Amino acid sequence: MSARRTERLLNLVICLLATRRWLTKEQIRAAVPQYADCESAEAFDRMFERDKEDLRELGIPVVTGASSSAFEDEVGYRIDREAYALPPVHLTREELAVVGLASRVWQQASLAGPAARALVKLTSMGVETEDVAPAGLEPRVRTAEPAFEPLYAATRDRQPVEFTYRKPSGEASLRHVQPWMVASRGGRWYLIGFDLDRDDSRVFRLSRVEGKVRRTGRPGSYTVPDEHDLDPRLLLGGQRAQDERTATVRVRVGHGAGLRRRALGVRSAVADGWDEVDVRVGDVGSLADELAGYGPDVVALAPADVRDGVVRRLRAALDVQAGAPDTAVDLTGELPGEASGPGEELVVP
Repeated sequence: MSARRTERLLNLVICLLATRRWLTKEQIRAAVPQYADCESAEAFDRMFERDKEDLRELGIPVVTGASSSAFEDEVGYRIDREAYALPPVHLTREELAVVGLASRVWQQASLAGPAARALVKLTSMGVETEDVAPAGLEPRVRTAEPAFEPLYAATRDRQPVEFTYRKPSGEASLRHVQPWMVASRGGRWYLIGFDLDRDDSRVFRLSRVEGKVRRTGRPGSYTVPDEHDLDPRLLLGGQRAQDERTATVRVRVGHGAGLRRRALGVRSAVADGWDEVDVRVGDVGSLADELAGYGPDVVALAPADVRDGVVRRLRAALDVQAGAPDTAVDLTGELPGEASGPGEELVVP
């Protein structure tokens, strides 16, 4: 269902719930903004009849009647409040804790608003919710990638898109995709869809989508295969081949606890205030994301593709924060006390 149609149905529900009077078609047409676009009364009648049946199929009881026995020929509409209202909600303390926790899971996502409104509705019904999560348990669904919202919307509308995608090797290309679903695995978000250029299904990591996502076709122009018809690997159920190479990074003393815990080797005090740590690459993009997250406390030395990935991410952060106060950070891997050639200096906040 398109976003426009969803909004129209939602406005119709609000309109029919807003009063206990029977509303005529003319009153409904004036109250629901989207009906103003209908070119004629006949077009409005067809749209309203479809919408009315859609609401009934969704379980919303739209009923008909008349305001007065003297005008029984003038049909009115409203929603039966008693049939539509939820029964009293009784939740245990443990269930309330789960509800409160779930409402905060989408803290950084585009779905944070609906999650918060669901919690407000419970509160307005007199249900006391737990504001404090159980000790030691505070999950987050993070969707900081700019591509999440447009791609999620495109999967909902079944509308083809195009975007620039950068492979782990650093190669960037324009991709034309029919989005099937957005899925999360290992704390990262992926788009599963049909790549029109390669005539095959593909998985794209959202953090590697660069620039804007553009829609290129009509809504509903393709069919998403049933989940059981998809290749299990495309559902992120299989394990990707791991990169067994070793990456070498410089870590400031007192920082990088996560890197140190899984280190294959640590060389202390290789420079004033710095240690040198070896870690398994595993996945170039994931490791580059992690190293960039440490900011100036970690410097990638080798291999070159990991180092380049970190630099690209920091450059992207610089572009986003352009105009902020400047602080110079050296990303060459050349640390104080070392002989060095010309370095690459980035200015980041």
